Amino acid sequence: MHRRTLLAASLASPVVIRGATAQPAWPARPIALVVPFTAGGSTDIAARILADGMASRLGNGARIVVENRAGAGGSLGADYVRQRAPDGYNLLIGTASSHATNPAALPATTPYDPVEDFSPIAVVGGGPMVIVASGRSPFRTIQDLLAELRASPGALSFATSGAGGIGHLTGEFLLSRAGRLRAEHIPYRGGAQVMTAMASGDVQFSVEVLASAAPHLRDGTSRGLAVTIPRRHPLMPEIPSLAEAGLEGFDITTWNVLLGPKGLPPEILARLNEAAVAVLADPAVRQRMAGAGVDAADATTPEQTRAFLAAELQKFRGIVREAGINLAG
Repeated sequence: MHRRTLLAASLASPVVIRGATAQPAWPARPIALVVPFTAGGSTDIAARILADGMASRLGNGARIVVENRAGAGGSLGADYVRQRAPDGYNLLIGTASSHATNPAALPATTPYDPVEDFSPIAVVGGGPMVIVASGRSPFRTIQDLLAELRASPGALSFATSGAGGIGHLTGEFLLSRAGRLRAEHIPYRGGAQVMTAMASGDVQFSVEVLASAAPHLRDGTSRGLAVTIPRRHPLMPEIPSLAEAGLEGFDITTWNVLLGPKGLPPEILARLNEAAVAVLADPAVRQRMAGAGVDAADATTPEQTRAFLAAELQKFRGIVREAGINLAG
């Protein structure tokens, strides 16, 4: 066999982890990919697309099975994976909530270090948040809402899917950046309850993930006032950005990253990164993810993924400080 053929064969071979005694080729059994939220959301859809594509690239009849372990804003599923053995058989789709906003706003009740307690593998993708009002609301633009907040301090309320989550921190950051405005935050257990509260007039606006809010925006039950990134987003290009309302530098997205428990062997880490990056570079995959409201990330190394996590954590810690958010007790 020619040398080039031998090299190609070696690159396609399953990883064998060697220690005092030879270990079975990895992967020798199904890999669990934990999604720390319920099935059906944009994170879950992105995870299933990623799992399908990665399994075929890991060889040896590899299977990746998605497991939904929801609770505590993503912290429950994240902590479950943190406690698993670093053998490549338990992975996590970390999110902005599980690995940035919860640790930033609720450090005393987040049982892990979001950077140091995991093995970052690759950034998967993300998307913006959107400021939303009811379709029957008198607020037709973000300027209308901000004007009323200035005219009636503390009289309005906004809903999100949980205290300390990305919607909550984004809403408080908006109020702070717009001139230390005041509004009451009312947390609900999920997006469906938020939509009901807005429709009934119990709250005047909400801060949602654009991908999750899109169906309600399209059917007119909700109205998008602004997205939380510098430019309009192709999923809903009719919704202006906060920069257009004069809030320059406002750039908050929700995101997903692929992680493993701390201490993944370098050979497995490299193999997982290679497979994830290859999947995310596939135009068909990128299109499927875009349909779920997730902008697939460009190629990232484990080192770049770690730096991304650290930067996002610091950003949200800064938001907590600037907005004076205190959820202790």
